[in-house]
Amino acid sequence: MSRAPALVPELAVRDLAASLRFWCGLCGFAVLYDRPEEGFVCLEGEGGARVMLDQLGLGRDWVTGPLERPLGRGINLEFAVTALATRLAALDRAAWPLFLGPEEKTYRVGAAEVTVRQFLVQDPDGYLLRFSERLPDGG
Repeated sequence: MSRAPALVPELAVRDLAASLRFWCGLCGFAVLYDRPEEGFVCLEGEGGARVMLDQLGLGRDWVTGPLERPLGRGINLEFAVTALATRLAALDRAAWPLFLGPEEKTYRVGAAEVTVRQFLVQDPDGYLLRFSERLPDGG
């Protein structure tokens, strides 16, 4: 097991099996460890990115307000990847809709600029995920 990142979001989900099909089957994550009796799993993606999924109604639920789809309103989780093509192909084969199709976007980062190719997709509970591939300098 690699060293844990400083921040690992935990997302409440309604159907852990459906979430695993999406996160692992379509988005390239793998189960790092799980606690099936609690409906909990920790996933790891490219570059050591981690996210925890916790099925509502099993174990403890830390719910601070009404849970209405889409969950996670107002936040998108960005995952840096080396290539978008495999994820895009898997989502396309599954006929999974994209929230925002692939685009190239240049962002100012301090005094420099960084150009990425990115797309956004919602998971089964509506969490907004942004997969971002940094392009070589010059776009």
